[in-house]
Amino acid sequence: MHKYSDFNYGTLFEMFLNSRDVYAEQTAFIYRAAGSEFSVSYEKFYEDVVILTRAFAERGVKKGSRVMILSDNRYGWIVTDMALVALGAVSVPRGSDTPTSELEYILDHSASDFLVIETAALLKAHEEMLQGKKIKSFFLIEGEKTHRWFDNVYSYNDLLENRNLTQDELEAFAARRLQLTQDDLFTLIYTSGTTGVPKGVRLTHRNIMYNVRYLPQLVGLREGDLFVSILPSWHIFERAVEYIALSRGCCTVYSAVKTFAADLESYRPTLVATVPRLWESLHARINSTLEKENPKRAKIFRTLVAVSTITNRQRRILRDELPIFNKAFLPLRWLRKLRALGFLLLLALPDRLAKARLQAVQEKFGGQLRMAISGGGSLPGWLDEWIDAIGIRIVNAYGMTECAPAIAGRALNCATFGTLGLPVENTELRIVDEQDQPLAAGVEGEIQVKGDQVFTGYEKNEEEDRKSFTAEGFFRTGDLGKLTLRGELVITGRSKEIIVLASGENVDPSRIESTITRLPFVSDAVLVGQDKKGLGALVVPDFDKLREFAASKLDLLVESTEQLRNNHQILEKAKAEMNRLLQAKKGFKPFEKLQNIHFLEGEFKPGEELTNTLKKKRHVIEKKYHELIGKLLK
Repeated sequence: MHKYSDFNYGTLFEMFLNSRDVYAEQTAFIYRAAGSEFSVSYEKFYEDVVILTRAFAERGVKKGSRVMILSDNRYGWIVTDMALVALGAVSVPRGSDTPTSELEYILDHSASDFLVIETAALLKAHEEMLQGKKIKSFFLIEGEKTHRWFDNVYSYNDLLENRNLTQDELEAFAARRLQLTQDDLFTLIYTSGTTGVPKGVRLTHRNIMYNVRYLPQLVGLREGDLFVSILPSWHIFERAVEYIALSRGCCTVYSAVKTFAADLESYRPTLVATVPRLWESLHARINSTLEKENPKRAKIFRTLVAVSTITNRQRRILRDELPIFNKAFLPLRWLRKLRALGFLLLLALPDRLAKARLQAVQEKFGGQLRMAISGGGSLPGWLDEWIDAIGIRIVNAYGMTECAPAIAGRALNCATFGTLGLPVENTELRIVDEQDQPLAAGVEGEIQVKGDQVFTGYEKNEEEDRKSFTAEGFFRTGDLGKLTLRGELVITGRSKEIIVLASGENVDPSRIESTITRLPFVSDAVLVGQDKKGLGALVVPDFDKLREFAASKLDLLVESTEQLRNNHQILEKAKAEMNRLLQAKKGFKPFEKLQNIHFLEGEFKPGEELTNTLKKKRHVIEKKYHELIGKLLK
């Protein structure tokens, strides 16, 4: 059997062909449908792709065709994706919850002339808009082909029914590799729209194969590793994970938000890849469950986490595994190490007890989890420490759709906690000032990146291309950060999301939001205050916890959620609790205190206020609550 290092894939299709040859009998995917569980070998996956490729080709899909995929993660998605790769067609993927108006924009802008859609119900939901489009063929992953408006609908049930493949067809399929090059466009991904109208990111085989080539060794990926997948397959982070898993003979289990926790225990993954928001939900769920079951036990758990956090930090001081931005005076460094050693000796017994007790939490992940990868945004420091304290090795990764997605990550090649690690191999990363001049270690500036993973440009948007690249070819990420003396990256904010107060002060909202969401009664929060005198917060409350907060802090028994939301005493006390966390000794400036808060009625929803990777669409939220924000910050 070949080793992955023996291969130097040029295209994603070549990788797919090789994986079938090397791992044919191994399990590639596990999924559930109609109440049953199915396991798919690499050989079966290959056959499904060949058959679907044939069906697509017979209906006019060819190299260069734009094919929109409107579906959530499922086995049919990856078969579709790889069939389009084989044909040299360009996939234009999006999730099933895409609003009709956004779907229409992407269809038109991408000039898609084929549509793969997940269900008949989803097709019906958009039928009025689709009637006016010149779609050559609709392909239905699940459901029947009959439809009152369209006669060019083809069901996968029918397309995959004929499973006979001749030797000539198999040879012709494999020969398609000769028609593809590294610089061929393989997908067009429209950004999630956190800051405005979606932009089409053009990614080539060269871009994605950079990730397939360099990332596996960074996480120590092994043949036979098992992932539990929960992120949208159309998003580049999840797609890259699935491609990487395929390239190394791993198995991917398709899960869902409702079954994710149970699937972790049932399938016992060796690796998981998810986003910061899901880690926040996990943190809240574990603490909330313990509090409900046994408040005394919950307090003990929090104490154990605190002990583990403190001792982990002291060990890192001894090993020089914390960020270093300037050369400290040598005696001072040794003094810190002696102090750390004293803490460790003092807490040796409590730490052993804490580590042993916290191991039970790891069983919630199946007990075999070797590593967890968090991407799609940097983990807040407190959450990074919590995951570390309960004994999970977390790779805090940084990437963007425009980089397919990898830029940096605190992987096996970096032990420096509190950072995003080193740039991925063969990536140039620099921190620059407003004149694009490189800055010294420890100085904040814009992060710029250059490498084979960086995209070729935006679809039909030359103006944005000009703004996005420097004269030297560096991509302007729009993120703010700084480098340690050893070259590790630390994210400090996002230049496009900075709130500028009327006084001219700049505020990074993400840091304040991640801090106040540590309060049990805060499920989520969005900081507001652009061009205002002070800051406010739109808060999504956990009403049960807010009710408990009102009872314990104010001796108020309030049943109605409406009264909870609008009670002046509760609002003022909650605001005071938030501002207590935003103290100067914790690095917050006086103008970063909250002037006012407002409790919202319901949660932010994906496809509306949230992107499919659960990032906040600030421009949507600010527009939706424009009038309220005006009253909140008069």
